[in-house]
Amino acid sequence: MARKKVVVLGSGKIGKLVCFMLAESGDYETTAVDAQRDVAESALRLPSGKTLAHTKAAVADFADASALRAVLQGADYVLSCAPYHCNTTIAAVAKELGVNYLDLTEDVATTKAVAALAKGSSLAFIPQCGLAPGFITIVAASLGARFDTIECVKMRVGALPTYPHNRMKYNLTWSTEGLINEYGNPCEAVVDGKLALVQPLEGHETFSFDGTEYEAFNTSGGLGTLAETWSGKVTSLDYKSVRYPGHREIIALLMNDLKMNHDRGTLARIFENALPYTKQDVVLIFVTVTGTKDGRYQQLSYAKKIYNAEIGGEHWGAIQITTAAGLCGVLDLHAQGALPKSGFIRQEDVACDAFLSNRFGKYYA
Repeated sequence: MARKKVVVLGSGKIGKLVCFMLAESGDYETTAVDAQRDVAESALRLPSGKTLAHTKAAVADFADASALRAVLQGADYVLSCAPYHCNTTIAAVAKELGVNYLDLTEDVATTKAVAALAKGSSLAFIPQCGLAPGFITIVAASLGARFDTIECVKMRVGALPTYPHNRMKYNLTWSTEGLINEYGNPCEAVVDGKLALVQPLEGHETFSFDGTEYEAFNTSGGLGTLAETWSGKVTSLDYKSVRYPGHREIIALLMNDLKMNHDRGTLARIFENALPYTKQDVVLIFVTVTGTKDGRYQQLSYAKKIYNAEIGGEHWGAIQITTAAGLCGVLDLHAQGALPKSGFIRQEDVACDAFLSNRFGKYYA
């Protein structure tokens, strides 16, 4: 079978591992694209200096439709690891050229724009293929399917430093822009059976997992499309980010009291200057569903910690592994015919068992 041609837009923390995973599988011909050629080329080099097989590098401005047309021409798939605000343009060009589209966005407005582009299309549009949204949604849908009626769904995810060593007890592990969006944008939820917006940083709670204390609070985007899908079918549904205790109080001071939610560029510069990047991280996943089954009130939970690890002779962070594996796993399932061929495909449409048994999804197993 001929290799599928895949264009990966963005060669940073996530894009580089996506390129590696696809190239190592042997079933994809991968083009790494970045605004800088040396960054794109570095995404295709192994620690030994050898270049990955069946790969090439290209340059494009992700906000420039004509530049995107040049790199997407003839591709079967485009995987966007680009900043969320570029994704509407990328999806529009993909539709124009007949290229299936996947992304990692947590941005609600972007996903709605992608859904609009998918209407009536013979192509697949699959947004939110990462960890949260992404795998967390797949898990929640799988647990929910085991109930006759669902009352409450709680989805909790944290990407945390293994060795916190500052007052915020936090390190940068992924997109700074995406992080600030989560802290500052309204959060979708289901409240009393109806789709609702709740405030970010609210809904504070604490819990213990494997003997370690954590806090959780509302953040935006993690539910993906699940709130809309399950509105009217569940009594309550929410998503919260997990952090070490004390983090939320500092973020609330910055975002609300100092009004940096209205000056996100300055906040991003502060974070990138003051919070060191680390690959020594852990991803915590915790989903609980309560409801009725065979007339009995029951609860089912899924709890998992995934740690940073070495893959292919290189050390990767847990958030890199889980995000890249989510994107590659959903791509692989679609390429194998295990997902709807066309239209807007939600993460809750992905079968959990099929995902976990996939060669990329296995990193979650």
